[in-house]
Amino acid sequence: MQLDLIRRLSIPGDTKVVLCVMDGLGGLPGPRARTELEEARTDNLDRLAEQGVLGQTLPVGYGITPGSGPGHMALFGYDPLSFDIGRGVLEATGIDFALGPNDLAARGNLCTVDADGRITDRRAGRVATAVTAQIAERLSAIALPGVELFVRPVREHRFVLVLRGEGLSSALTETDPQKEGVPTLPCTATAQDGEATARRVNDFIAHARALLSDRETANAVTLRGWAKRPTLPQMPELWKLRAAAVTVYPMYRGLARLVGMDALPGGDDIQSEFATVRAHWDDYDFFFVHFKGTDSAGEDGDFRRKSAAIAEFDAALSDLLTLRPNVLVVTGDHSTPATMAAHSWHPVPLVLWGDHVRTDESHVFSEVECSRGGLGTFPACEVLPIAFAHAGRLAKYGA
Repeated sequence: MQLDLIRRLSIPGDTKVVLCVMDGLGGLPGPRARTELEEARTDNLDRLAEQGVLGQTLPVGYGITPGSGPGHMALFGYDPLSFDIGRGVLEATGIDFALGPNDLAARGNLCTVDADGRITDRRAGRVATAVTAQIAERLSAIALPGVELFVRPVREHRFVLVLRGEGLSSALTETDPQKEGVPTLPCTATAQDGEATARRVNDFIAHARALLSDRETANAVTLRGWAKRPTLPQMPELWKLRAAAVTVYPMYRGLARLVGMDALPGGDDIQSEFATVRAHWDDYDFFFVHFKGTDSAGEDGDFRRKSAAIAEFDAALSDLLTLRPNVLVVTGDHSTPATMAAHSWHPVPLVLWGDHVRTDESHVFSEVECSRGGLGTFPACEVLPIAFAHAGRLAKYGA
């Protein structure tokens, strides 16, 4: 739905809407011909399916594999093809780095390479955040001509690189080949005005490799998601409400802030996230709650751990349900089947529960049932309009 139409039709209210995003929720059949979702114990999600309505979303489009940024932008009601935000900006904003007009940000990964420079582990074993902080401090000593350089730890193996200076361009390729057994890629310009910036980036990568050569693991870096801070329509103004985000991982906190949500402390697990929602229940009309465990396990190719993460979320959901939101949506930003160990293009399961729901015949929350659900298959950027309509927050269009 067009944002100017949302701005015209949205109306204030006292109803509560909660959007729970189980990152990478969708899966594919595993060893027993059942998906991770089908293998998990999901008493609460199944109850929502029985009392609510199911469907499945397309984050970007048919056959398009989305990153987490586009997947979440769509769920927040923004067409991800019109609002393309680089991962670097999301990570930087998520750790409260104040990006200026001359700043260029990238999301960095520590990785491990062998003596021949081939990647043996793209995520360096998901090293502890404290280790990444020590490495970031070492990398911050790198000097590049004509720019100021900042390296900040994010979480586990992730860090942010920010270059500050005149004439920097985001027209750059990523250096992560997205597979192991091959060297990291050089950064190249995708437009003529990016050539000088690409040279600086490659200088940084070479210096980083030299500084980390004494390490057996986490001894190299990859960079992607080059971007400058955008200006976005703000959710509170569009929807005429107070919006809050509860996340553990900084990137998703950053994305929520960019669209105007207040970022609340998420703690370390889904139980503490739901406790935060409870503590601030009277302060906000809309809550976005992000759960990362499903995606991490899927990307690691760990079918059982992803199924266990789904069950963990389901068990914690009892606490949220006692708050009786007017509308609750549980879905994902994309699919991450453990059998692929990567994001995929498959539609994402969704359940909507609450006021004014036209139920379907579903009794179980699963990929198969969602494909048959009453909401059908629809663009993810329509999730919030559907949710807020059920919550009585959209006026009639036309006479």
